[in-house]
Amino acid sequence: MPRACARLWRVTRLPRGFYDRPVLDVAVDLLGARISHEGVTIRLTEVEAYAGVGDPGSHAFRGQTPRTAVMFGPPGGIYVYFTYGMHWCANLVCGPEGQASAVLLRAGEVVAGESTARERRGEACPTRDLARGPARLASALGLSGLQNGLQTTDGDCPVRVVAAADPPDPALVRTGPRVGVSGAGGDGTAYPWRFWIDGESTVSPYRPGKPRRRP
Repeated sequence: MPRACARLWRVTRLPRGFYDRPVLDVAVDLLGARISHEGVTIRLTEVEAYAGVGDPGSHAFRGQTPRTAVMFGPPGGIYVYFTYGMHWCANLVCGPEGQASAVLLRAGEVVAGESTARERRGEACPTRDLARGPARLASALGLSGLQNGLQTTDGDCPVRVVAAADPPDPALVRTGPRVGVSGAGGDGTAYPWRFWIDGESTVSPYRPGKPRRRP
């Protein structure tokens, strides 16, 4: 990103222009960024990119549905979905409106509000595990379906995303297959779209997807 914009975005809420770019570019630039909600701030150490229609790993692969409508909305929106009947996971919408690409917030380090994060995640939770994985990250931030569809670029949005004050060294950025994605979307050669900062203890372990069995 341009240096002048990078300096501005490190001290202010990320604007729509940051997200209105190709999903892979946004994903890498979100590493080291900070997301805050309800008293907790997390520094992102791991993300995954999903390119919407045409990406077999994306919820929007087959087009718009009531569940995925937010993904087709303006860049900078937050798409929060429920999975496995028990967990919430959060994504940031990017690319041109109507494209449905988004970045899954996979893991991060709690840098403010640890006591609040522990109230949500459990007092016995190891520090590195407070936001290690997308469901844990959403839980630590207090995100749920109530935040689905909010525009993080709006000045009064309770979910605030600020660019990295100290961006990670590009030499430390790693890429590989997306976690838990089966089928063609889990092919790490075609879709090496999981990005993380090497050496960060909060990065979640890789697990391949398991094909769903037909009933």
